[in-house]
Amino acid sequence: MKIAVLGGLDKVTGRVSTVEIAVGQTGRFGQLTVAARACRKTTPIEEPESAAFLDIVEAKPDDPAAKVFTGWMFASSPALSAMEDPVYDVWVVDCKNPATKAPSSKLPSGKPQ
Repeated sequence: MKIAVLGGLDKVTGRVSTVEIAVGQTGRFGQLTVAARACRKTTPIEEPESAAFLDIVEAKPDDPAAKVFTGWMFASSPALSAMEDPVYDVWVVDCKNPATKAPSSKLPSGKPQ
């Protein structure tokens, strides 16, 4: 899959956000920079599971950036491999591919099929 869908909670403000990060790219949530390295989803005939390999770095204003998490996170078991942070929670929601535009239902003449 090409996109990791993550949920994030700022425990101080109570703000919950959903962030989509393309594999190989980084995204921001508060003071966290989240890099999605891989995202896997089981096939429809298997038990549902999405997992993402993430690198998470926290950049505080007066401190150097510090890596707070590296590893796989699982959507069905967020506590199995959780990020320990007093301010933020991050979890995997889903893995998906970019949406593709549906083909037009009109003929070249502009008349519906």
